[in-house]
Amino acid sequence: MAAVESTMLPLGTHAPAFKLADPNGRLWGPSDFSDAPALLVMFICNHCPFVIHVRSELAALTGEYMDKGVAVIAVQSNDAERYPADAPNKMAEESATHGYRFPYVYDSTQEVAHAYRAACTPDFYLFDAKQSLVYRGQLDDSRPSNGKPVTGADLRAALDSLLSGGPPLSAQTPSIGCNIKWRPGTEPEYFG
Repeated sequence: MAAVESTMLPLGTHAPAFKLADPNGRLWGPSDFSDAPALLVMFICNHCPFVIHVRSELAALTGEYMDKGVAVIAVQSNDAERYPADAPNKMAEESATHGYRFPYVYDSTQEVAHAYRAACTPDFYLFDAKQSLVYRGQLDDSRPSNGKPVTGADLRAALDSLLSGGPPLSAQTPSIGCNIKWRPGTEPEYFG
């Protein structure tokens, strides 16, 4: 399985605006969470082995921090025509099966992935109360084949520092996962 790293969007970047629909047709975006102490935007999908490897921890971690007021939204940007396992109806099944409480929205045009310079699934972006980027990188150092436990340690440390008023983590490691499945002709300049 070929893996790519996240692009590491510059810290301080303001959360790019968007409005995307979940499988029920409700629109979601960063502006819906302007009162939250933190906003976590995740690029995930259903079929990627890297996401499958961590999805139980995604459900646990996001539920725990949502209970602390953190806003969470997941974006699925893969080409669902070529990858039907990532179609909106399958996204709804994924949320129900794995206990995702966060909105899971579909980026059919892939414009949101471009705006965030998202490269892989999973890809994580943590914004502060002003929706300024304070963390981008990996969930933890577990991978499907390295035998390390899935703990969410890196993202948890970033969330805990932010919620306690601490500075952004000085060490931030890129996420690694399957590349976003770009529609032919829409590949960004950072892909390849």
